[in-house]
Amino acid sequence: MKEQDMVRMANQIAAYFASYPARTGEQEVHNHITSFWEPRMRSHLRDYILQGGKGLHPLVVAAMAERNESVSLSRS
Repeated sequence: MKEQDMVRMANQIAAYFASYPARTGEQEVHNHITSFWEPRMRSHLRDYILQGGKGLHPLVVAAMAERNESVSLSRS
């Protein structure tokens, strides 16, 4: 997947949940990504965040960082 497509998709999810209270929004973004993105997409997102996450909505970065994504990536 192209990085620009991944960023666009993740940001669309974050935009949807941005009106939720902060913690709830983070949880919902994380739940959506871990439930509907395949493991290699989540891995790509994690690596992209570790490289700086340029262009990602802050809610995506917070959601994935706060929830020990390394465990979630290996679940599926």
